[in-house]
Amino acid sequence: MINCQTFLNQLQSLGIHFYTGVPDSLLKDIGAYIADYARASEHIIAANEGGAIALAAGYHLATGKIGLVYLQNSGLGNVVNPLLSLADQEVYSIPMLLMVGWRGEPGRKDEPQHIKQGRVQQALLDAMEIPYRIIDADSALSINQVLEELLALAIQQQCPVALVVKAGTFESYTLQHDSKTNYPLSREQAINEVLQQLGTFDVIVSTTGKTSRELFELRQRQQQSSQRDFLTVGSMGHASQIALGIALYTKKRVYCLDGDGAILMHMGSLAITGFSNAKNLCHIVFNNGAHDSVGGQPTLGFAVDFPAIARASGYKNAYCALTAEEIQVALKTIRETEGPNFLEIRVNKGSRSNLGRPTSSPIANKLTFMEFLKDDEGLYR
Repeated sequence: MINCQTFLNQLQSLGIHFYTGVPDSLLKDIGAYIADYARASEHIIAANEGGAIALAAGYHLATGKIGLVYLQNSGLGNVVNPLLSLADQEVYSIPMLLMVGWRGEPGRKDEPQHIKQGRVQQALLDAMEIPYRIIDADSALSINQVLEELLALAIQQQCPVALVVKAGTFESYTLQHDSKTNYPLSREQAINEVLQQLGTFDVIVSTTGKTSRELFELRQRQQQSSQRDFLTVGSMGHASQIALGIALYTKKRVYCLDGDGAILMHMGSLAITGFSNAKNLCHIVFNNGAHDSVGGQPTLGFAVDFPAIARASGYKNAYCALTAEEIQVALKTIRETEGPNFLEIRVNKGSRSNLGRPTSSPIANKLTFMEFLKDDEGLYR
């Protein structure tokens, strides 16, 4: 395996001193090492992958140097436009090094949302005409040469190049500069408190990652049906718009369970929801100040006033809760007022070590959820 310190030292020796991207569980070790040892001015965790490409482009325009952009291959969809309409040789011809985590690698077990992404990843890079090299745990001795060749190509052709990283490539490293919080509830406890306040016919759209996993297990533990829950897998940052699309065409109450990293990724959606007049929609954000599902790297969640932004974006009411009692009061008020409503719940980072994953397939989840929506009982009043 590749040692994280050795890798960062090699990047710096080749003149790469700017790092940006969106955290990925497969790249969490090298991402944590960069977060600990790169200067604050040299490392920016971006809101989304397209934004990271733009940051690296701006860095190059200002310095003439090459930046590193890290992302999971699911984020390739977010970078297609800025890569082809900004960085491409036929537009501004901006060199940069992409470091792409290969989720869904053929032949390796992975979650449903990663399978096709992993299968078409190389074809997508080929279609964008981005030169790339693949590395794995056996690449420790050759990594210097691989980086030198890629960067030489980026400089010579003035274009983006990519380093595709297989699972298990980097040695384990734990984030050292990890801020701690002392809120009363964990995310799972907060989700449980929310569930206690919902009606039998209320529906939930939950964001990707551990939020959906915890919701699924809470339903199982309480012997409740999951047919009223749409468990979003992948599509980070889009759960609120899925929920809005449902809310506009059902009379049931719709609750979106979101995360701070997800809401920051596509914050423009807040205005679309806020001014939608979806009276039956409640947007709940569990804010733990971290990308908890992919390694716990920090977000700007605790630096941002989400309720104030929600109010400014057209939400009828916006609240913040820390305790179980505050959640109960807020949701009682929300049930008695027209929406769209917004609730931020600040929680501690982390999850159970034995947290499982939904046992139903995404398609099975979709079909049972759609069937539940057909039921006319429990309509919003």
